Amino acid sequence: MEPCFFKNLGPIGVNKIKEQIQCNLHNLNEEVVFLELTNLRNLKKGGISFLNDSEVFNGNEYSEGAIICTNSIRNKLNDNISLIVVGNVQETVSILSNIFYRSFKKSEINALDTAKIGSNCDISKSAVIENGAIIGKNVKIGHGCIVGFNCIIGDNSIIDNNSVISNSIIAENVNIGRNTSIGQQGFGFFINKKKNERIFHIGRVILQSGVNIGANCTIDRGSFSDTIIGSNTYFDNLCHIAHNVVIGNNCIFAAMTGIAGSTKIGDNVMTGGQTGIAGHLTIGDNVKIAAQSGVLKNIAENSSVMGHPAINKYTYLKKYKKNYA
Repeated sequence: MEPCFFKNLGPIGVNKIKEQIQCNLHNLNEEVVFLELTNLRNLKKGGISFLNDSEVFNGNEYSEGAIICTNSIRNKLNDNISLIVVGNVQETVSILSNIFYRSFKKSEINALDTAKIGSNCDISKSAVIENGAIIGKNVKIGHGCIVGFNCIIGDNSIIDNNSVISNSIIAENVNIGRNTSIGQQGFGFFINKKKNERIFHIGRVILQSGVNIGANCTIDRGSFSDTIIGSNTYFDNLCHIAHNVVIGNNCIFAAMTGIAGSTKIGDNVMTGGQTGIAGHLTIGDNVKIAAQSGVLKNIAENSSVMGHPAINKYTYLKKYKKNYA
């Protein structure tokens, strides 16, 4: 059974949803109830998901559950799909996410089973291991660390001083540097001049075997999917990985690399220091990105890029020599 890091408040009826948001219903009646708000990949009967106007989709999909969308998307979908048609999808998702989900209360965390700690562990007396956590064998956890409720830490892993782990599943042989934060809510919200509305994040952080995280790094948990770091991927100090990012195996990211939300990165990718990668991009396998580059569009596999915006390395160098030599 996979660990749970949030409280699902469903089922939520259509009438309650209509009380919270202005919407029009299509192929839905007043008696319908929903169990969860989720992403499209996990949408099933009894669930709600959402489509932004900029997303690529197949109009023949989404026969299960209901979709939140605008009128412009509604006109492109099959008529038999159940829809909640709204003026602003992001605003609606921010409101409904906080109706369907909430954080665990302190009393609920206290009611969980005591943490399970494997043999031959070296855990500082000043570290906090919350209820429900599972710590493998030969794990070392330094001074001032916090391992949140229901987190899993695999065998032979090391968490250095003052790091905070929450909403995370960590495999074996993972090394996490000091003052690092993993699993906090990502930077996702609806912008409102009166009061910004945060989107409740129900995703997790998953670190696969052999991952190495430097000092002072942050890795946000996913919103409605997981943030995943592949095996043997290494991060230098001061890196930031945003929500829903998926990174492949054997990658190397130098100091101060930042990767924005929902970007997908392949295997064997390398970035130089202070690289910035925009959100919702796809970076192919074996890509090399020079230091201080700004990546604003997809990069095909086996490419080498540099500059801002990042372009082919040899094209950039040719232009640089022409202008500055």
